[in-house]
Amino acid sequence: MIQYSACILDAEGGRLTADEKVLFSETRPMGFILFARNIETADQVQALCDEFREAAGEECLITIDQEGGRVQRLREPLARNWRAPLDHVSQAGQNATRAMYLRYALIADELRKLGLNSNCAPVADLATSQTHPFLRNRCYAEDLNSVVEIAMAVAQAHLDGGVLPVLKHIPGHGRATMDSHKELPHVTTSRDVLEETDFEAFRRLKNLPVGMSAHIVFEQIDSLPATLSPKMVQMIREEIGFDGLLMTDDISMKALSGMPVDVAKAALKAGCDVALYCNASFEDRVAVAHAVGPLSDQAETRRVRAFERLKPAVSLDIPAIEDELSALMSGHVYG
Repeated sequence: MIQYSACILDAEGGRLTADEKVLFSETRPMGFILFARNIETADQVQALCDEFREAAGEECLITIDQEGGRVQRLREPLARNWRAPLDHVSQAGQNATRAMYLRYALIADELRKLGLNSNCAPVADLATSQTHPFLRNRCYAEDLNSVVEIAMAVAQAHLDGGVLPVLKHIPGHGRATMDSHKELPHVTTSRDVLEETDFEAFRRLKNLPVGMSAHIVFEQIDSLPATLSPKMVQMIREEIGFDGLLMTDDISMKALSGMPVDVAKAALKAGCDVALYCNASFEDRVAVAHAVGPLSDQAETRRVRAFERLKPAVSLDIPAIEDELSALMSGHVYG
């Protein structure tokens, strides 16, 4: 049985370097994430995914940010180009839930055929008039019920397509007025309001297999960002009730300060299961991969449980899906 380490890493280019192969074979990261720099051709992406599995094991997670709009690593000719999710939802109107299911069924089909087994979606953050532009059009709606309904449809489309969805950003990123890639957002909203809105969205989606944390300080609860806060992770587990595999958002983001090794250890100590670390030097990736250690027993249980949700894809009639989606969207399907 493979003992996976508590990190998700990336690669420098389109194929693994000799040093990366050694590192990943020695440390067995639980997963990997792809970026645009890792994508050239279909054969190359498939070969890269094979290299990840050969190094770390067949059950490693291979994920990507394929939301559509600005956050879309795969593009034509390897994948369809999509408009931003909020724009898609607005265009679909009352057909939004079905349209988003079909959209992500097509995305899941594209990912699986290239060798990936996960996607960092759905986004269950509630949009507000103040949501920072880096996130706002990645959201699905401003009202709780619509967000939950659409997010569940997006998650189910992935599961039906043989791909694990990653629910983000727990316990809610929509009230952030800053870009957490660049600085640490603080939310001053009362806990009562958060419980009825942002947190409630994730409570209703608590049974999804994998989630991603939010690098946000909720000042009414703790002074630490949720990713590093034992109090916040305990709330996610006990009050929101999410018991899936909890990965951090990228710990290299400027919202978190400190040495990567220290941040990774702090996130795991706070209760996150696995640290996501991207876009770093090889030396820093080596340091984090060796520092995090193996998945905890609880994290391994959650990993196994998540992979049990990874079933063979249902049979899809792609032309029929495209035709139905086009009809729902009045022909305005792609970005």
